Amino acid sequence: MNIFLNKKNFYLFILFYSFLAIFFALYVEYILDYNPCKLCLYQRMPYIIAIFISFIGYNYFKNNKILILIVIIFSISVLVSGYHYGIENNIFEEFSGCTTNSLEIVDKKELLKSLNDNITSCKDASFKLFGISLAGINLLFSLLIVIYSLRTLLYEKN
Repeated sequence: MNIFLNKKNFYLFILFYSFLAIFFALYVEYILDYNPCKLCLYQRMPYIIAIFISFIGYNYFKNNKILILIVIIFSISVLVSGYHYGIENNIFEEFSGCTTNSLEIVDKKELLKSLNDNITSCKDASFKLFGISLAGINLLFSLLIVIYSLRTLLYEKN
């Protein structure tokens, strides 16, 4: 009995998992009313890209270049979520983009508006699931996807 997915089903899994991750992030943001920080928003990008890549991979599953793209996309996700998780746990310093967006302001009305807005700090993990922040969960699942993708790339035959 083979417990591993073939390439075609693996792309299908990535497609559904990416949709689930995006919908869950939007649910936490809009339904549960938790404001995401900038790094939280950046962590969604690999999943949005993975939706399109996995759809292509499902249709052209014999092409290993698409699986290599999945590895690259989720490796980027590991880096961003690992950095975010490190900021939350005081391993890394918070970058200036997490605390303010004053570099983008050109008008004094916009400056006053930005001072009144509540900018969510990247250090604050206000929403946790099983005691782990969403950045930590993203780090774990992205790392598992990278490992599984590399395993599939190396050992799976077309």
